[in-house]
Amino acid sequence: MKLGFVSAILPDLSLEEVVAFAAAERFDCVELMCWPVGKAERRYAGVTHIDVTALDRSAARRIGDLMASSGVAISGLGYYPNPLAPDVAEAEVYVDHLQKVIAAAELLGVGLVNTFIGRDWTKSVDDNWPRFCEVWKPLVGRAADQGVRIGIENCPMYFTRDEWPGGKNLAHCPAVWRRMFAEIPDAHFGLNYDPSHLVWQQIDYVKPLAEFAGRIFHVHAKDVRIDRRRLDEVGILATPLEYHDPKLPGLGEVDWARFLSSLGEVGYHGPVCVEVEDRDYEKTLDSRKAALRQSKTFLRQFIEG
Repeated sequence: MKLGFVSAILPDLSLEEVVAFAAAERFDCVELMCWPVGKAERRYAGVTHIDVTALDRSAARRIGDLMASSGVAISGLGYYPNPLAPDVAEAEVYVDHLQKVIAAAELLGVGLVNTFIGRDWTKSVDDNWPRFCEVWKPLVGRAADQGVRIGIENCPMYFTRDEWPGGKNLAHCPAVWRRMFAEIPDAHFGLNYDPSHLVWQQIDYVKPLAEFAGRIFHVHAKDVRIDRRRLDEVGILATPLEYHDPKLPGLGEVDWARFLSSLGEVGYHGPVCVEVEDRDYEKTLDSRKAALRQSKTFLRQFIEG
């Protein structure tokens, strides 16, 4: 496996600075964010380390040379909007940019784009399904034609009241993944697997690995801590951030030795990228860099450098 990090936590650094940091800290790879240039719509969004709207062959060669000289690989291109937003005009903006990210992945020779399925959070899975098919069958087909795989992160995007009751990402659990891959069996369609999102949903984060081994394209290393006393007070019907907190790997409830060894047993040898969303480490650039160093030190117990 290759240890890396998600570049969203370093929005104040340029691409060159992100890559220099990764090289200096001996990370193997980086997932580079490709949001449209402009204001972020939420935390960790709106980060642009590659502007895919301005990417041509010359720019792609420069980025390729930068990565080659640094010894750091691009694990994937990241863009995480809501392509099934209930406002169709809004959703079309996201789909259009996602197509640009797919084209950029081909141009860069990366071959992987990580994103969300999206969801109309006011509707059930069944009621979202026709729109999922309408939007995602051509998107996956376009990616396959360009030799690019799409890794869907399993984050429910249900944390606060504005995402109630269904969350903004359909692909939140194994039952939905199974249905998605039956509907779109293309081998270019898979998962960006984050165990932390399964923990707070009370789902075994190791059990699905064997069934979906061939569909796991990328892994996010993020932990989570459940506040059991708060959960006893508010129950599972509360918005999830009332009773759980994202943490750095090793500071929460994921058994990383068990998880990573199980990943290896099912044949996964791809990127494992630290995703920092721990508020205790977000105040300054130095503290966010420290979070990445601390996560690297912890995970190097299990992933050889």
